[in-house]
Amino acid sequence: MIAMVDKALLGFIGGSGTLSLNFPQDLEDSSFIILKQEIIYETPFGDSPPFNLFQVKGKTEYTALGCRMHGWRSGVTRARASQQVFWVFKEAGVKKVFSEGGVGSLNHLLDPRDIVVPHDYIDFSLRRVVELGTNQLLIMRQALCPYLRALLLRAAEAKPINRVFKRGIYAVTDGRHFESPSETQMLRQWGADIVGQSLCPEVYLAREIGACYAGLHLVVNYGEGIVQDWQHEELSDIYYNEAPRVARILAEVMKEATFGDNSCTCGELRKPTLLKKVYGSK
Repeated sequence: MIAMVDKALLGFIGGSGTLSLNFPQDLEDSSFIILKQEIIYETPFGDSPPFNLFQVKGKTEYTALGCRMHGWRSGVTRARASQQVFWVFKEAGVKKVFSEGGVGSLNHLLDPRDIVVPHDYIDFSLRRVVELGTNQLLIMRQALCPYLRALLLRAAEAKPINRVFKRGIYAVTDGRHFESPSETQMLRQWGADIVGQSLCPEVYLAREIGACYAGLHLVVNYGEGIVQDWQHEELSDIYYNEAPRVARILAEVMKEATFGDNSCTCGELRKPTLLKKVYGSK
């Protein structure tokens, strides 16, 4: 059923870390009240993925919208799915976006089940420009919000799955295949610590709509040629058995989130485009 976009202050993008459960329903936490489930919104980029609308009762009380697996679905490109998700967030009035996902290790010091809250990224994806058409000049100096990163870190350190790393560089590739050994070595030489397929274009679209953005990333395998060959059995075990712990970390983050002055400067890093002056458009 197509619905009008509901208002929400927080957007949650679930990835492989919570894929094996329903978030936040399966937590059975009284701080979360499910308002609507499986809502599909009509967007200029096609029908959205199903969203959950839920109320969070934490330090403040607010409404959140969340979707699973970054909105990816069969027959919908990942770029188009991202446009659908962030168009919904824009129409909802979302001010903060949390994401989570599984990543591969490029740094030989990182092991499966470690958590990384990255501070920067390298975009090695081959997607064409993905935007919502709002004509914004996006400054990516501080792409990942320090306020949201601090919330994620505190929650992860309070409920650790394994080690927690407060910084790291996320290399973004297209997927859906994993990287070759030569690609992982190249990305490692560039200074990347982890590799995945979802942070871009999400980080660009969050900035385009004026929302803060940060992510919690669980290492689920070694990159090809890093330490040792990764094992499919371990990957499966992490996906299914660590999901409740990832979900509890995210729940604590949502209960701590506030929407006043968070002392971040993310809102200053989006400016009106200058291209209209170059091309003479009004």
